[in-house]
Amino acid sequence: MAVATAGAAEQYNYDIVRKFTVMAVVWGVLGMLVGVYIASELAWPALNLDIPYITFGRLRPVHTTLVIFGFGGSALFATSYYVVQRTCQTRLYGDGLAEFTFWGWQIAIGAAAVSYMLGYTQAREYAEMVWPIDILIAVTWVIYFYIYVQTLRRRSQPHIYVANWFFIAFILATALLHIFNNMEVPVSLFSLKSYSLHAGVQDAMTQWWYGHNAVGFFLTAAFLGMMYYFVPKQAGRPVYSYRLSIIHFWALIFLYMWVGAHHLHWTALPDWTSTLAATFSILLLMPSWGGMINGIMTLSGAWDKLRTDPVIRFLIVALSFYGMSTFEGPLLSLKSVNALSHYTDWTVGHVHMGALGWVAMISFGSLYHLVPRLWNTTLYSLRLVYLHFWLATIGIVLYISAMWGAGIIQGLMLRAFDEYGNLAYTFIESVAFLHKPYVVRAAGGALFVTGIIVMAYNIFMTVRKARREEAELEARLAAKMARAAAS
Repeated sequence: MAVATAGAAEQYNYDIVRKFTVMAVVWGVLGMLVGVYIASELAWPALNLDIPYITFGRLRPVHTTLVIFGFGGSALFATSYYVVQRTCQTRLYGDGLAEFTFWGWQIAIGAAAVSYMLGYTQAREYAEMVWPIDILIAVTWVIYFYIYVQTLRRRSQPHIYVANWFFIAFILATALLHIFNNMEVPVSLFSLKSYSLHAGVQDAMTQWWYGHNAVGFFLTAAFLGMMYYFVPKQAGRPVYSYRLSIIHFWALIFLYMWVGAHHLHWTALPDWTSTLAATFSILLLMPSWGGMINGIMTLSGAWDKLRTDPVIRFLIVALSFYGMSTFEGPLLSLKSVNALSHYTDWTVGHVHMGALGWVAMISFGSLYHLVPRLWNTTLYSLRLVYLHFWLATIGIVLYISAMWGAGIIQGLMLRAFDEYGNLAYTFIESVAFLHKPYVVRAAGGALFVTGIIVMAYNIFMTVRKARREEAELEARLAAKMARAAAS
């Protein structure tokens, strides 16, 4: 096995995959710890401590950046670089360029986190990083796209496997979204302050075109690329329907670009625009559920693995949450439902059902599949994988249940009228009601964070075991060669 893996290491660039894998776990632990802290700040405001650097307003973008782009982005770099090499049976193009994408991405994430805590942002909801970091991200991303395309061009297989379709679409769409949403003019070359080229309702439209498509392409299409490779590999079964996967791809890619404006019902945006977005949101249900069914049915004939393989559990639970969140999303885009749900914690629950249930769980399963193959060993402890699974699953259920209940009651309180036509509840009464759900949310988040810390320990011990085994193998080979030379 060691000889085979050594050969694979020469054929493929696994070093860059290992680096991104490690940083995915590091950013995941840090970002989720920050998430638990800001959730606790909402439940117990005294935790803000009157220290500006750790107030909720500054730590909230730190949390989202570290989790979405640090953890999720690094996991996507790792898995996409691995998948494109394995499915194309060719080495990743440009080792030096790949190394640049690693350092460029990590520096951008770290710099963004520090700048947020210092109070430097664009002051826009979905374009918060200051302009020098935006430029670094754009350069890194364009190089990422170039590496991926060149690797596909050099493939030894005539067919491009469907996972690569999703990855290439995600890379291209994210580049377009980032560049056009962050078109800005700096005040001066040495100032972090800048002015957006968008203004007014056009600014809101652009931000939600970016915001929802960051969900659609970065957090959905990209992780579907993971799903279409790692679910069949872990199950030891082919994709249930390859034809359905192609239909899933084209329908999803076409429909997602239109739906961002459903976040702007009841605003200054023209009514026809948000109605069109809601219509496309409803249509998205079909390809989304087609992909979910395709993934789950890949286990046909291998359902017994759910009892014996904890990694499969992560992947299948992720697909289940993908199905639930892609049902709830179109539901929340309806104007009648949106009037109740928007600007409440129901939306927060929906976002985290997708982020924790789909994105994080599919990433955990994929990384657990990847790590033993990257370091040529077995996982240190399957029991810890089972423990992580239950901590994560229970944490998600507590989190989203608390936010669903909080959001629905919050919305009802803010819409309730007394017999005189006055508001039945003041805003502060709705805030006071949220304390208990926020405590439950923080507890669910703490369980989820405990799970990823268990994963980090398990991976650390796996790598340590792999290095010890490699050292022992080298010592045995050296002793054998010494005996042969002596004889």
